[in-house]
Amino acid sequence: YEPSINWPSHGRIVFDNVSISYFQDSPLVLRGISLNIEPGEKIGIIGRTGAGKSSFIQALFQMAILVDGHIQIDNVDIATVELYDVRKRISIIPQDPVLFHGTMRSNLDQFGHYSDAEIWNALEQVQLKSLVRNSMPNGLLSSVNESGSNLSVGQKQLVCLARAILKKSKILVIDEATANVDNATDELIQRAIRDQFKACTVLTIAHRLRTVINSDRIMVLSNGELVEFDTPETLLSDVQSHFAILVEQTGTNEAEYLRTIANFKLSMNKSKEQ
Repeated sequence: YEPSINWPSHGRIVFDNVSISYFQDSPLVLRGISLNIEPGEKIGIIGRTGAGKSSFIQALFQMAILVDGHIQIDNVDIATVELYDVRKRISIIPQDPVLFHGTMRSNLDQFGHYSDAEIWNALEQVQLKSLVRNSMPNGLLSSVNESGSNLSVGQKQLVCLARAILKKSKILVIDEATANVDNATDELIQRAIRDQFKACTVLTIAHRLRTVINSDRIMVLSNGELVEFDTPETLLSDVQSHFAILVEQTGTNEAEYLRTIANFKLSMNKSKEQ
């Protein structure tokens, strides 16, 4: 099946009783996952190490064996679509960003699809414009070392975010992209996502709960199963929830901060409804 050139145009994701494994006849790493993610929703994915967070993303990118169930994006079963097409249509910011030896321009626009003005605009949205224009000797034609070794981890992730802005993908996946960066860069990434991807579905795996406390809904995985999937404020209202327990384990000050953010978001949503 060859999807339309605009697919996905909404960003709806449906998992229907999905189980996956990494190898034929090996143990399941996701078990019976069923959920609907609406277009434009911002979803936080959390869970302890080995809970299945990365496996969920690998299922979406068809990087694992689908043992049971179906995954649909905008009503298209992705098992019927060429791998290349699925992966090309979803943007990802990995924990270890992929940059290659070349120019800044070629790292942002490998196939020459975009104008300089569009590229500068994307760099401005992630606050890299002044760095590239003033601190790199040849602007967009400045060299990027293999693996981006002449840039910091945070800068490399911002380059990946600029790529995603250029692609205008309807689905953006952030795979623990904030685990290795300072809070200031983390907040910059989150702000750029809020501003530039309002109409996109965004899935964020994060170690830091503050990265996903502003999400529309939080997905809590444990041992390959979906144990909770609701708004942060709803999950926090149940002190026995997995999410509430994880929040408490961040320490008194951080837990108080997280609850404040969730309550503020709840009050903002209520005021919008009135």
